[in-house]
Amino acid sequence: MIRHICMFKIKEENKEKNLADLLEKVQSLRAISEIKRFDVVLNVEGTPETNYDVSLIFDFDTIADLETYQKNEIHVNFGKFVSAMREARACIDYEM
Repeated sequence: MIRHICMFKIKEENKEKNLADLLEKVQSLRAISEIKRFDVVLNVEGTPETNYDVSLIFDFDTIADLETYQKNEIHVNFGKFVSAMREARACIDYEM
């Protein structure tokens, strides 16, 4: 099993609206069958400003499934969407 965690720091301009839009748009990724576990979490209010704002936590059966997901048109479109509103991105993939 491969866990894929991707975190985004959202730009301050229109941050609340952008976060709401992201939370809506990320649901489109549920259509990608390779995702076996799908969690989206927001940073808790009152924590350090240096924390990231949102994290996607997805599990895949194999690295090949993760690669298929990354090339999927739905994911590519989501990536373009979120890149316009983020100031930073961090990602890790690990085997469980």
